[in-house]
Amino acid sequence: MGKLADWYGLLEPLKDASKSVPLWGTCAGLIFMAKDVGMKQPILAVMDMVVERNAFGRQVDSFEEDLDMIGLEGGPFHGIFIRAPVIKEVGSAVEVLSRLKDGRIVAARRGSMLVTAFHPELTPDDRVHQYFLKMCKQAQEAA
Repeated sequence: MGKLADWYGLLEPLKDASKSVPLWGTCAGLIFMAKDVGMKQPILAVMDMVVERNAFGRQVDSFEEDLDMIGLEGGPFHGIFIRAPVIKEVGSAVEVLSRLKDGRIVAARRGSMLVTAFHPELTPDDRVHQYFLKMCKQAQEAA
């Protein structure tokens, strides 16, 4: 993703857009939005967080876990993690929204930017999508 964005000259336009357009990064998108990914690669670096790529291992180590997530009502959200990253650290302006049972961070927000290490689109539960739509509406009303 980063290589293609760099190749097509999209890094700077995407960084500029992040100042006024809500962004949601899921899995690889979370990595792309982070300020520190532990290696040199093209990234947007728009969210103050340190991320570990493939934090849980290879494809065969993918897993599912029920998550409590700030801002979601109706009980736990079933998270599907596929070669997922984990957020190791966040800056003071970043709000942690969800952690695994072992305490590792898997969802966060800063203003109108949302990141999830899991794949909400792979479940029939649309609550994270609805959460993001509310963020978009709030950003539009604030503009």
